[in-house]
Amino acid sequence: MTQTILSARGLVRRFITGKPLFGAPTVVQAVNDVSLEVRQGETLAIVGESGCGKSTLARLLTRLIDPTEGSVIYGDRDIASLSGTELRALRREMQFIFQDPFSSLNPRMTVGALIEEPLRIHRLGTAPERRAKVAGLLRKVGLRPEHADRYPHEFSGGQRQRIGIARALATGPKIVVGDEPVSALDVSIQAQVVNILEDLKEELGLTLIIIAHDLAVIRHISDRVAVMYLGEIVELGDAADLFATPAHPYTEALLSAIPIPATGARKARTMLEGDPPNPIAPPPGCRFHTRCPYAQAKCRDERPELRTPSPDRQVACHFAEQLSLTGVNAAMAARPDAAQRRFALYSHARAAMAGAQTDKTKPTTEE
Repeated sequence: MTQTILSARGLVRRFITGKPLFGAPTVVQAVNDVSLEVRQGETLAIVGESGCGKSTLARLLTRLIDPTEGSVIYGDRDIASLSGTELRALRREMQFIFQDPFSSLNPRMTVGALIEEPLRIHRLGTAPERRAKVAGLLRKVGLRPEHADRYPHEFSGGQRQRIGIARALATGPKIVVGDEPVSALDVSIQAQVVNILEDLKEELGLTLIIIAHDLAVIRHISDRVAVMYLGEIVELGDAADLFATPAHPYTEALLSAIPIPATGARKARTMLEGDPPNPIAPPPGCRFHTRCPYAQAKCRDERPELRTPSPDRQVACHFAEQLSLTGVNAAMAARPDAAQRRFALYSHARAAMAGAQTDKTKPTTEE
């Protein structure tokens, strides 16, 4: 059985959005009673609509913010209790790749200084050793050692995101969290960054947590998928099984939105009515019942617990066993989708890309 490297227990995070002169402050519950386990060496994807709490959960898991309630266990310690030297050691082992490759890099620092900064903060190696480390990291992400003397504005968006990946890997982390690491990039170069992450995961033995809303990318890269809705996990399971046989109506609706590139393919679209409820005043019972086409009286009155109806599948739905939900269309399963074709093409280009890196007369792969 795969070892658990990180676990969340009953995580709650509330934000105060307003403090009126009279009366109670306005409180948003961004994450509500979330429990999950991250297995060593896996890629766990967290998906859902904008505003569902994905990024907040990622920041809680890495202690970029503290939980209002609950705990995050890394090894045998609650990371909320760490401080000083212990917290510094945690930062070495958990790193973050931010969504925006433009604002996440200091424009006044060279690429070499940006990547070296974590090494200096954690006092790792001598100056020559750090320079050699930076050169090696640049090679790993498909850039050249001489790029260390340039500034971020001299690079394209995809290259900047590779620089962000190199910086995240500098301290030799065990867990890397990517908060929508390809959503700010052109579709034509997303596959390059995704495949770099996959290659580095295998080479370095990383555990990846990927926050995303592009289900085509998730289908390609993830081992397991956690689906969030309005601050709660509504389904969690093996990626292939979840895409084929969703157990929660919200997952079914997300999957039905994936376009099918196969000629003549048709599928029924699960259309959700209305907008997500206000997180300041979420509905009672199941939070999804106001938009669920299968909702019954029990859904309006009782909050479903995240339970395990089958091996390696968790779902928060009262009627998961009674529903027969539609997964990814068979035509899509039989033929690679557009994103997967991009990934395959890039995979074939890796050898040529590696050759270009060793030949300084050739340009590096551009977007």
